[in-house]
Amino acid sequence: MDSSCYICVQAEDFDLAQHYASLRAHPGGAVCLFTGLVRDLPQGGLKALQIEHFPGMAERQLEALARRAMERWPLYAVHLVHRFGTLAPGAQIVLVGCASDHRNAAFAACSFLMDFLKTDAPFWKKMLSAEGSAWVKALAADRDRKARW
Repeated sequence: MDSSCYICVQAEDFDLAQHYASLRAHPGGAVCLFTGLVRDLPQGGLKALQIEHFPGMAERQLEALARRAMERWPLYAVHLVHRFGTLAPGAQIVLVGCASDHRNAAFAACSFLMDFLKTDAPFWKKMLSAEGSAWVKALAADRDRKARW
């Protein structure tokens, strides 16, 4: 993987400001960041979100995805960070960051990366609530957003 890509699958939280500063260090005129958070249930009943993955496989898929984005858009850098473990409502799950000369490329690449992360990355999520647990299923809307690429 090119040194302009940062890929990490980790249990610990990430520092958004640190990733922004790293992306900002590139000569381009645009940095786009997306941070996904654990959503609570409508009545506030989520205890936690448990995220599992296949170590090694997840990183390889994220690297391939970052490479696709860098081939498609003129990007200086891509950061992909995905957490695993048991996360409380409001916790950061995922960070996608892109640096480019122009906002259109940075926005499009971030959106592309998230659409493919939601559908293709080997992460499994289970919601834990007072009523029990349930695996999070892929949504048709996520597949539809991915199909536009």
